[in-house]
Amino acid sequence: MSDPTPLAAAWERLRHRHRAALIPYLTAGYPDRDTSLEALRLAAACGDIVEVGVPFSDPLADGPVIQRSSFLALEQGMTLAGTLELIARLASSKPVVLFSYLNPVLRYGVDRLLVDAAAAGASGLLLTDLPAGSDGAVEGSVAASSLDLIRLVAPTSSAARVLEVARGARGFIYLIGRLGVTGTTHAPDTDLAAAVARIRAATSLPVAVGFGVSTPAHARAVADVADGVVVGSALVDALGAGGVSGLERALGALRGAIDRAAA
Repeated sequence: MSDPTPLAAAWERLRHRHRAALIPYLTAGYPDRDTSLEALRLAAACGDIVEVGVPFSDPLADGPVIQRSSFLALEQGMTLAGTLELIARLASSKPVVLFSYLNPVLRYGVDRLLVDAAAAGASGLLLTDLPAGSDGAVEGSVAASSLDLIRLVAPTSSAARVLEVARGARGFIYLIGRLGVTGTTHAPDTDLAAAVARIRAATSLPVAVGFGVSTPAHARAVADVADGVVVGSALVDALGAGGVSGLERALGALRGAIDRAAA
């Protein structure tokens, strides 16, 4: 039997500790390259899995906070190659998921990206605008690589669609907590437990919830029903407003809330 992937091993450790994962998301290169690396190191120290976002000019799934962080990072010259350099310098013992839209990956070259991302230390890949079944060539290339392909599931997905998505997924299932773009203005949907249950009926993969998780109260509520809690906009906002110390306070509050849910 082959060794578990870094993501699978991380989830197994969390399962034994009866704890949900804190999965911080940060935009690569924001607010600048050096601060971004410091912030990512802090996220890796406080979190269990780290999502590193590739800045993109048309982040249609993202709200104003992450849009702004992407535009500022792009203005300073951050690229997909630069994002991989940050991941390599991070040298994290925690699994790193590369979070991108498809266009930067196609421009970079899918096969080249898969090799370079693994060499930089990434463990997973999440392509926001690549629905399951939409591009068999790209999906097949990722499946044949060492990176886990993280799949998104909408809260409105039917049982049949969840099964289809889960078939090609590895690492974990990312459940979108509410319809709309990322952001901090709305909490996850109240029927989140039902959506998590539908996914668990289709797959044994862990379920992490993102979109709309912004406060410690949100994080604790999600940790009560799911395996992982993804927080992006609130952390990017904290970093932009308060620097690394502001990010540290926000991460600490989220970590405490999730740990109390496991107690």
